[in-house]
Amino acid sequence: MPDIHVIEDPAAATVALEPVRSRLLAELAEPASAATLASRVGLTRQKVNYHLHALEAHGLVQLADERMWGGLTERLLVATATSYVVSPAAMGRVGADPAREVDRLSANYLVALGARLVREVGALVRRARTTGKRLATLAVDTEVRFRSAEQRAAFTHELTDAIATLVAKYHDADAPGGRAHRLVIVAHPLPQPSKPQESQ
Repeated sequence: MPDIHVIEDPAAATVALEPVRSRLLAELAEPASAATLASRVGLTRQKVNYHLHALEAHGLVQLADERMWGGLTERLLVATATSYVVSPAAMGRVGADPAREVDRLSANYLVALGARLVREVGALVRRARTTGKRLATLAVDTEVRFRSAEQRAAFTHELTDAIATLVAKYHDADAPGGRAHRLVIVAHPLPQPSKPQESQ
């Protein structure tokens, strides 16, 4: 089972985002039958079967096993991935696209970059699985706490210069057999933890 499945089909996204079906996907981290799921989520087995058929039709769950109970065949289903992400490709032409964002210092541009990352890498992962090849990627995720806005600005300038130097050193537009890679570096403030509401 892959860790993450990137959903690109709009119909599959609609199915996965429906609250009951999303709950069933979470419950199907391990194989389970419709009867077992019905007792967990508080629905009839018929309703659970209805939702499972929709999930299976869009490749979000799959048959894990079959067993006989009193002359009846019980199907055990399991989710096709540990977790799911909806690609902006599912939104078609209205999906976020950094090419449409004019202000490259805006939060909107950063979100659009993230959307493009999900769309492009999701497609590459799917292709790599189909061909049985590994996908070479690099990710760096860290935190830095600045003493002041001036320190943040200085860091930004130094980082920009360092990246420009590395790109100039290693980029070869005419290398035979070379392959272009996308390098995206972003920084944003960490979300503040929500404060507990005071009791009335």
